[in-house]
Amino acid sequence: MTTGRDILPKPLVRALSERSDARGAWLVLHAWAVIAGAAAVAAIWPNPVTVVLAIMVIGSRQMGLAILMHDAAHGALFRTKALNETVGTWACAYPVFADMAAYRHYHLKHHRYTQQPEDPDLVLSKPFPVTRTSFWRKAVRDLTGQTAFKQRAAQVRMTLDAQKNADETTGAVQAFGTPSLWGPLAVNAGLFAALALSGYWWVYLAFWIVPLATWYQFVLRIRNIAEHAMVPDDDDPFRNARTTHANLLERVFFAPYWVNYHVDHHLYMYVPCWQLPRLHKALGEAGMHARMETKPGYLAVLRMATSRATAPA
Repeated sequence: MTTGRDILPKPLVRALSERSDARGAWLVLHAWAVIAGAAAVAAIWPNPVTVVLAIMVIGSRQMGLAILMHDAAHGALFRTKALNETVGTWACAYPVFADMAAYRHYHLKHHRYTQQPEDPDLVLSKPFPVTRTSFWRKAVRDLTGQTAFKQRAAQVRMTLDAQKNADETTGAVQAFGTPSLWGPLAVNAGLFAALALSGYWWVYLAFWIVPLATWYQFVLRIRNIAEHAMVPDDDDPFRNARTTHANLLERVFFAPYWVNYHVDHHLYMYVPCWQLPRLHKALGEAGMHARMETKPGYLAVLRMATSRATAPA
C-alpha cells in the first residue's frame, strides 16, 4: 500500500520533522496569552457579547492546549525531550484535566490501528451519521456542562478507586482526560490561588471553568467528528482520516494550531503542528491531494454527520 513516506523525498521529510524549542515555547505562550487577554477584556468590559466571545475564544484555546499536549506526546512540540515531558504535562495537559502519559499510551495505539477494530478511537467515529436531533441533543449537553460533569465524575471515581475500571479509563483519555486528578487539581488550585491573591478569584470560575465545561466540550466533539467519522476507506491511510480546510473564524473558534490537517498528521505523525500546512502543500505538489479525504469546512462535515433521516431502530 502506498503511504506518504513513499511519496515525499526523505530530505524534505527530515526538514519538516525538525523540532524547535523556540517555536514550541511560542505556541504554549501564545495559547496562554490569548486566554489571559480574552478573560481580561471580558472582565474589564463585561457585557453579553464580550462574555460569550471570551468563553468561546478561551474554550478554543483550552482545546489548543490539549492539541499542544498531543504534539508533546508525539515528542514534536519541543526539540528537547525534557521540555516535551515537563511543559506538555504541566502547562498543557494538567490545566485542562488531561494526563499526557496516559494519553500517549492510548493515542499511539490509535495511530497503529487507525479505523481498525483495535482502534480505541473507533467508538468516537463509528456512530455517525446521526440525525440532527441526536446531534443537537449532544451539543446541548456539551454547552450546558452536562458532558463535563459526567467526565469529571468518572475521573473522581477513578482517582479514588485504586482498581480503576479499564473502560472508564479509556473513555477519560479519549476525551483528553486523565485516570487521576491529583496533578490537574494541583495545577488548577495554583491557577485559582494566583487569581484569588490578585483579587480576581471569580475570573477562574467565569473564564476558566465555564469555558472548559462548555465550549471546550463542544469543540472537542466537532473535532472528533471531523477527524475520522464517515471516512470513505478505513484501510487507506489517505482516506481513513480527514483534513478539513478551515477559514479564519473556524481556526479561531474550532481548529487552533493546525489541528484540521489530520490526514497529513496521520501520514507523518512526528511532524510538528506548525509544519502541517507546509506538509499539506508538499503532498499537493506530489499530486496526492486528489487522493486525500478532505472537506471544505466544518459546516460541510456537520452536514454529512447529521445526514441520517431517522434514528436507527
